[in-house]
Amino acid sequence: MVVDLKANELVLKAGDSNYFAKDKNVDGKLILTNQRVYFKTSENENSSYNLEILPGDIQEILYFNTLKIFPNGLNIKLREGKELKFKIGKRNTWGKVLNRIY
Repeated sequence: MVVDLKANELVLKAGDSNYFAKDKNVDGKLILTNQRVYFKTSENENSSYNLEILPGDIQEILYFNTLKIFPNGLNIKLREGKELKFKIGKRNTWGKVLNRIY
């Protein structure tokens, strides 16, 4: 899995993730850089679910529990009204870092 980084872009954090799209759950990696957030799918046939989120597009970071008991859900609300939901380990650490960039 390769992500094309922009000039002067450094990876700060990366981890296995699951993106909850409207029609399916997509496995991949959530990647945080000093310039943006990427979600890169692990399978090429799901490449339409690849995401790039700029810090200025983020309105709010919320947590949720998957299956109502597992504290591993991260919800990124965008200014346009869209919500991007991910399942990721150590979500509190992710939330703190994401809250600092937007």
